[in-house]
Amino acid sequence: MRSFHRKAILLTLSTTACAAALTAPAQARPHAPEPKATGLGWQSCDGTPGAAKTGTGTGTGTGTGTGTGTGTGTGTGGAPARECATLSVPVDHAAPDGPRTDIAVSRLRSDRPEARRGTLLLIPGGPGGSGREWLAQQGAELRERTGGAYDIVSLDPRGVGGSAKADCRLSDDDRELTHLRPWPGAGGDISENVTRARRVADACARNGGALLRSVSTANEVRDIDRFRQALGEEKLSAWGVSYGAYVGALYAQKHPERTDRWLLDSSGDPDPTRLERSWSANMAMGAEDRFPDFARWAADPARDKAHRVAGREADVRREFLAVAARLDARPREFRDGHFPLTGNRLRQALQQALYGKGTDKDGTFTALSALIVAARDTTGPLTVPDPLPAGPISQDQSAVIVGTLCNDVNWPRSVASYARDVAADRARYPLTAGMPVGILPCAFWKGGATEKPTRITADGPSNILMIQNQRDPATPYRGALKMREALGDRARLVTVDAGGHGVYLDTGNNCADRAATDFLTKGTRPNQDKTCEPESAA
Repeated sequence: MRSFHRKAILLTLSTTACAAALTAPAQARPHAPEPKATGLGWQSCDGTPGAAKTGTGTGTGTGTGTGTGTGTGTGTGGAPARECATLSVPVDHAAPDGPRTDIAVSRLRSDRPEARRGTLLLIPGGPGGSGREWLAQQGAELRERTGGAYDIVSLDPRGVGGSAKADCRLSDDDRELTHLRPWPGAGGDISENVTRARRVADACARNGGALLRSVSTANEVRDIDRFRQALGEEKLSAWGVSYGAYVGALYAQKHPERTDRWLLDSSGDPDPTRLERSWSANMAMGAEDRFPDFARWAADPARDKAHRVAGREADVRREFLAVAARLDARPREFRDGHFPLTGNRLRQALQQALYGKGTDKDGTFTALSALIVAARDTTGPLTVPDPLPAGPISQDQSAVIVGTLCNDVNWPRSVASYARDVAADRARYPLTAGMPVGILPCAFWKGGATEKPTRITADGPSNILMIQNQRDPATPYRGALKMREALGDRARLVTVDAGGHGVYLDTGNNCADRAATDFLTKGTRPNQDKTCEPESAA
C-alpha cells in the first residue's frame, strides 16, 4: 500500500482501445458555489488562524474541538494553500450525546472558483493510512490534473495520525513489521505467532478502551458522512485507494444518494463473510501474479553484478527461496544496526518491492535485488540498505490496523485450523511462506466483531469507476473482479496491464490516468469494461 495511505469469475472483461467511446452517467454540476460549512474552523496547516491563502510553510499545531490541526501547508503563486481543522465526532454514533473523539481533517481549495463543481474526498488505504499526508503529497498535482474542479479534502481516520490516537501499549518487538504480519517460523511453525497474537489481543483489551473498540470501517464511513455535513456539501465525489476503495464502496452502499463521482482504485473482495481475512489470504496469489515482473527485471543482462539475481528468469525464484531459507537458519546483521536480516524480513522486503512500479526511478526492484545478491554473495555485516522501516510501526497505526481487522469481522478461533492453513498455503505459495493465512490477534479478540458486515450490492446510482492493475500484489485482480461483480451496473472497470499497487497518478499509464481524470472532470466512463495496454516494462 502507498506510504500515505501507502489489492471464480462471473464477469467477462472486454479489451478496447483507450480512445473508446465514453458516456456520461451523471449530470455534471459545473461552477458549484462554495458550500456553507458548519462546525469547522479552518486554519492554515502551520497553525496560523484564518483560512490559508498562499505561500509555503511547515509547522505543527494541536487542539481539540473544531479549528486546529497539524501538517504542512503548500501553495504556489496565488493558489490556496492547504488548510487543517479538527472534526469532533461521537465515539459511538449510536450515542451522539456520549463521549467524543477528534478527527484531523484537511482541505486544498480549488484555485479556479469559476471551474469548481464540488468537493473531492481522498480516502486513504491501510487500515491506518493518513489522508492528510496523502493530500499533502498529491493534492496539488490532483488539483492541477482536475483543473480546479474540486476542493480536495481528506482526513486521518479515527485513532491514527493527527486524530485522537488509539494505543494498545504494545512493545517495540510486537510492533516490528515482520511481527505485526504473522510470518511463521522456519518449517511453518506458528507457536510464536500464537503467543504473540494472544499477547497483542490481551494488551489491546486492557489498554485500548472505547476508542479502540470503536475503530472500524463502518465507523469510518459514519465519520466521513459527518465530515460531509460539516463541509456543507449535499454530495461528495471521492477517490479511494486500496482499503480506502472498500471504505468508499461501503459509503456508496450506505449513502448512495450522497455520492457524486466515485473512483475506486485497487479494490479487494467485498465478500461480507470474510472481508479482511480474504484480503490477507489473497496476497499469496497476488505475490505470484507480480513476481514474474521482478524475475524478468532481476535476470536482465543489463543489470550489473550487484543487482542481477540470476542469469535466467526461471532461476530468480529458486535463488530467492534459497537465500530466504539460509537466512531462516543464519540471519545476517546490517552494518547500520537495523533489525537483523532474517528469512522473513527478506520475504517482507519482497512484498514491499512488489507493491512498487519496479522502474529504475521507483527503485523498489533495485533495492530488493541488491539485498538478495548481498545476502547470498557477501560475508560480514551487510552494507546495502535495508528497504524496510528501521524502527517499529507507531503505536497508533499498529492499534488501528489490528483494531479495524478484528472489529470488522469475526475470525476463526481454532489454533489448529490456522496451523493447517499455514502448512497448505506455504506449500502452494512458497514466496509468502504461509503468512497470508497466519493467525492474528483477531483469533483472541475480546468481544469479536462490533457489528454485522454490510454486503456491497448493485443498488444505487451508476456513478462508480473502478481502476485496477492486473498484477497487484496487495489487492489482487481476482478480488477486484469480485467487487466489480458485486457493484453490477453501478460500476465500470478499467483494467491496466501493469504490476504494482495503486493506479491513478501512480503507474504512469496515460490511458488509465486519462480515464480517471475524464471521469472526475467530465463524468464520462467507458461504455463497457476496458483494458489499458502496458506503457512500461514493469
